Amino acid sequence: MTRVTASRAEDAALFGRPLFDDPSVRALKRVGVVDVGSNSVRMVVFDGAARSPAYFFNEKVMCGLGLGLAETNRLNPTGRERALAALNRFAALARGMGIQDLTVVATAAVREAEDGPRFQKEVEELTGLKLTVIDGDQEARLSSQGVLLGWPDAQGIVCDIGGNSMELARIGGGEVGLRGTTPLGPFRMQQVAGGAKERRAHIQKVLKPLRDLLQPRRDRIFLVGGSWRVIARLDMERRKYPLTVLHEYRMQPKDVLDTLDWIADSDPQALRAATGTSAERMELVPLASEVLRELIAMFDPSEIDISSYGIREGLLYEAMPQRLRERDPLIEAARAAEMSSARIPGFGKTLYQFLLPLFEETRAERQRLIKAACLLHDTTWRAHPDFRAEMCFDNATRANLGGLDHPGRVFLGLALLHRYKNNRSGTRFDHLFPLLTEEEIREAEVLGKAMRFGAMFAMDDLTQAGRLSWKPKKRVLALHLSEKGLPLFGEVAQARFRSLANSLDATAEVKAP
Repeated sequence: MTRVTASRAEDAALFGRPLFDDPSVRALKRVGVVDVGSNSVRMVVFDGAARSPAYFFNEKVMCGLGLGLAETNRLNPTGRERALAALNRFAALARGMGIQDLTVVATAAVREAEDGPRFQKEVEELTGLKLTVIDGDQEARLSSQGVLLGWPDAQGIVCDIGGNSMELARIGGGEVGLRGTTPLGPFRMQQVAGGAKERRAHIQKVLKPLRDLLQPRRDRIFLVGGSWRVIARLDMERRKYPLTVLHEYRMQPKDVLDTLDWIADSDPQALRAATGTSAERMELVPLASEVLRELIAMFDPSEIDISSYGIREGLLYEAMPQRLRERDPLIEAARAAEMSSARIPGFGKTLYQFLLPLFEETRAERQRLIKAACLLHDTTWRAHPDFRAEMCFDNATRANLGGLDHPGRVFLGLALLHRYKNNRSGTRFDHLFPLLTEEEIREAEVLGKAMRFGAMFAMDDLTQAGRLSWKPKKRVLALHLSEKGLPLFGEVAQARFRSLANSLDATAEVKAP
């Protein structure tokens, strides 16, 4: 039966004491979270910047705890043994990592099974871990908060699919609003009598109350959950999409429907081999596909986006003070990388201010990428000089970075590549450049060459060395050197300044004291 609820005041300490006692805190001590789902049990240990945490440890066991629950009303016996073994291992790992408080939550399978309370007790007796069972409303809220951790300005509907349930929630303005839970997980769908026609009628009947509650209006839909991620990875395979990063992968509804047709007509073994999907996960994809098809028909989304962040990240978001939630996850991650890896932590901000005259007319979304690039410009200095450019590009396009879509990743990577290399032709990244327009490629090159030049003054205070001025109509780029900056403007710096001017199709002028 579908259950729907309205937004309410939430208990911020639902899972224990807040992680962030100081509202101004930015650093995050090592934090462990375990999600006991209907299909998998996963432990994630976060580390690094609190607003955009890094994954210090990430392990998943496909237990199938909720397999057959609809028929027996009990946890799957084999899944139960595998889950207990996984949790015992995770508890030992947490102790070895020095994690004092390991947060462990269970979702639909444990909360619905008649032997769920007994399982909770067994977990505590065997491992010493306290297993908190959350209801569907809390699950919807936490998974939506996970989306907000990566997308602070996200507006639309979150849809989180697990093995035994599927939650939907409306998000906007940094808040989670109306939400509800349904029994539309693939394990539950296996128990619907009849064939495809009966399942379709069942899905439509279950979804209708949530459609009436959430009142979709050409929203973006944010998909959370393993089955959705497999479908997105298959969409990439069908379309020959060049960047196989699932987070913030964006799809048009028609493309998704074409992919669902393609999946139905394809050999599952061939799909598994092409994408590296486990047999347990692939087995659930056809039923998840049926649910997604009806979701698209009934909610008519403008776009469908994949979020790799869910309940586990939502638990972190739960504990964050509002001041921390409002920070930009991309800038926070870049700042953390600079503090831990750059030769001169803090220079990125100075570099950005020095280069700002070139980008004063740039729109806000591009400005944040410029800031991130300046913070990251020196974080691969330990690599061999021949490979720094490639490492920069790989870090930007593959790293765990929130608040960054795929074209943004390539733009950032290309700018950082040009930080170390004048020429981009012949790189192994050429197949990714079509994700950008020609104008965006040119802008990334200008930014990279600007950072390449500005870094020549890294051993001194840029504001004391000189300043840049840019006259776009006259196409004149001027460098106003101070007496302190004059001796730093050697042959290499001069060559890099000319290269920057050429990328702007500008005349280079140097004004010495």
